[in-house]
Amino acid sequence: MGQQDRLPVGRGPKSPAGWFRRWYGAQPLHLLALLAAFALAGYAVRDMVGAGQWFGFVIWFAVAIVGHDLLLFPLYSLADLSLRRLLPAPSRRPARSAGPPVVNYIRVPGAFSLLLLLVWFPLILGLSAHAYHRASGLAESPYLGRWLAVTGVLFAVSAASYALALRRRASRARRASRHRHRFH
Repeated sequence: MGQQDRLPVGRGPKSPAGWFRRWYGAQPLHLLALLAAFALAGYAVRDMVGAGQWFGFVIWFAVAIVGHDLLLFPLYSLADLSLRRLLPAPSRRPARSAGPPVVNYIRVPGAFSLLLLLVWFPLILGLSAHAYHRASGLAESPYLGRWLAVTGVLFAVSAASYALALRRRASRARRASRHRHRFH
């Protein structure tokens, strides 16, 4: 039996789906999702232009691109590189005995914390006290404490997850060791 005989019906290279995949490079569902995303973006742009907000959006978009690509990306790449250099190198032992990589348990809560800081920095750093109070009638003083509390919880949950991963890994290693000793 050749490769052609084992393919499900309608999936061979001569089928319409096979032809479409060779022609387009992905499944038809990918094209459908892409068209839906473009339609949604077009609808948003139409409403934005209709509301007369296009100039502010263009400026915001340009600043976001420049701010991310020229400022933030190099900064968080440097921070990640520094973190990986500060942490011990991954073990060269076999994968089943090596511990989980600690860098991911620092990256994830750090990324969420920095994202929250990026979104709420005027309130967290107290840069918009007057405008915020005038618009909402509230003080912005709790934002720094709340951000610090959320950051602490994120890192605590991450540390607990790392501890559980280490414990599971050690438990599996002990069971495997007992199993090997039992049969040797």
